[in-house]
Amino acid sequence: MKQLPWSYIARNLWVRRVTTALTALGLGLVVYVFATVLMMSEGIKATLVATGNPDNLLALRKGAGAEINSGVSREQAAILGSLPGVATAADGRLLLSYEPVVLNNLPKRATGKPSNVSVRGTSDLGLALRPQVKLVAGRMFRPGSSELVAGQATARGFTGAGLGETLRFAGRDWTVVGVFDAGNSGFDSELWGDSEQMMQAFRRLQASSVVLRLSDPTQAEAFIARAAADPRLTLDLKPERQFYEEQSQALATFIRYLGLALSIIFSIGAIVGAMITMFAAVASRTGEIATLRALGFRRPAVLWAFLAESLLLSLVGGLLGLGGAALMQGVNISTTNFQTFSEVAFRFVMTPPIVTQTLLFALLMGLVGGFLPAWRAARLNIVDGLRAQ
Repeated sequence: MKQLPWSYIARNLWVRRVTTALTALGLGLVVYVFATVLMMSEGIKATLVATGNPDNLLALRKGAGAEINSGVSREQAAILGSLPGVATAADGRLLLSYEPVVLNNLPKRATGKPSNVSVRGTSDLGLALRPQVKLVAGRMFRPGSSELVAGQATARGFTGAGLGETLRFAGRDWTVVGVFDAGNSGFDSELWGDSEQMMQAFRRLQASSVVLRLSDPTQAEAFIARAAADPRLTLDLKPERQFYEEQSQALATFIRYLGLALSIIFSIGAIVGAMITMFAAVASRTGEIATLRALGFRRPAVLWAFLAESLLLSLVGGLLGLGGAALMQGVNISTTNFQTFSEVAFRFVMTPPIVTQTLLFALLMGLVGGFLPAWRAARLNIVDGLRAQ
């Protein structure tokens, strides 16, 4: 069976270039929304997964879904540190950090509206456990002082969190003496201070979590099983990266489903637009279609030619939408994490699977929008078409 060449299909779109451009733009806007939603979801997951170190374990109270809901006593932290397998620093101290985490309400620089920021109590050991965290301005807080260091996103986004600025909470003034870069991870959205000072200021008798590193990371499962079997411990231990990955699931899933619902609603309009464009093309080319049939091109060939026009049109729209979405990779935004109720800054992330899914979505719109017009073109009677010329 003879097939119409691709040059013929592409030329027909070029002849109707104004209509083609407008329809492709409509499809492109829907594709842009679809792609950016997927990129937001991926960006949130990438940010929070990057927060966890694969060599670290994190301990929370059993049943606690987040650090702010957890409580770990000093006795339990000491028991955890006494188990064989915990790594030691160069000075002989255990690589174990006892950390309170609280939420503090701060006004945003841009709007003045308050939002929750995670305030973490830590130490030099906590910094050693997170090698991705690097000071980029100022210095580290001094132990025993009311000093803070701020993640880049927090310093940039909240009033009072910039280098040299002062915050007042928990009944005292806190001075921001440093800004750190946590490699686009969740720590960029936190404030860090001395753990003992944080517990005193917030009148905490227990910390929120314990982070530790094993001398042999391959023995993580055995260490977790040993801790679970100890009746003195009422803690859940898991790899730190797994913990933060779980923290991203609720928000990422919500954004993905909401965005997909909006994309489907918008796509109905785009599909109708593509369908109208293709129906108009069929109506204006009845004589041409009849001539093709008279020259020996069978109905399936005509069906495929018009369907290919619609698919090519949707591909152009898909590429336009992807191009716009790709520009969003340089944009950083923030939102509230449902798990922690705190602000988390993230960026849009485009991945090969997102590109593939987006183009398939665009082609699906073209297929749905172009099938009925193509079917009508294929069913056109030769005599009627020639008579209409």
